[in-house]
Amino acid sequence: MEKKRILIVDDETELAHIMAEMLCGCGYLAETAASANEAYEMLGMKSYHLLILDINLPDSTGFEICTELRRMSGIPVIFASARTAEDDRVKGLEIGADDYLPKPYSMKVLLAHVNALMRRAYGFGASHETVRFGSVEVNAAARSVKKNGNPVSLAQREFDLLSYLCLHRNTAIPKEKLLAEVWGAFSEVEPSTLTVHIRWLREKLEDDPADPKYIKTVWRLGYMLEAEE
Repeated sequence: MEKKRILIVDDETELAHIMAEMLCGCGYLAETAASANEAYEMLGMKSYHLLILDINLPDSTGFEICTELRRMSGIPVIFASARTAEDDRVKGLEIGADDYLPKPYSMKVLLAHVNALMRRAYGFGASHETVRFGSVEVNAAARSVKKNGNPVSLAQREFDLLSYLCLHRNTAIPKEKLLAEVWGAFSEVEPSTLTVHIRWLREKLEDDPADPKYIKTVWRLGYMLEAEE
């Protein structure tokens, strides 16, 4: 199964590295950022599956990061903070966080919260791993694609885009959201990059790329993958 990427944003660097080491040992890919600026830079370079945010940061607050993030991305967010006042918890959830974990907490409790949120957001069952449309079969766990039973070679970003479309199949997805979720929430990728990747996917997977049957353009919005449920 594809490893899920987690970004830990916390200026307590020793704690952040302990968290990252624990999560990596449990099958995730975890990275750390010690400031808001570093977090924005990392979120601009790649996409993550989950964000663990402290509130108090040297150059900003976790609240501000979460607010900015929610303008363009639905990536799951857990606040992990020593600020335990009810108002802080309420604010964190109201601005779009999915969970709020007060410090101090054990690594076992953190892992349980991460696992639960990952299951809700992405699912770990076999039914979520294989998607079929026409003669195409996409196996998310193996990161493999077949057409008419023959392997199809996709670049990493092509597969990430296809995997996101599969996860949200039969749903129209705005171009801005696809760019944020696949390339990174604060990436500066041009919209034309998405257009090119969609064209490449159609050329490799559609029988008639000029008249796509499955990877559809939704006028004035974005794209949608029509696939079997």
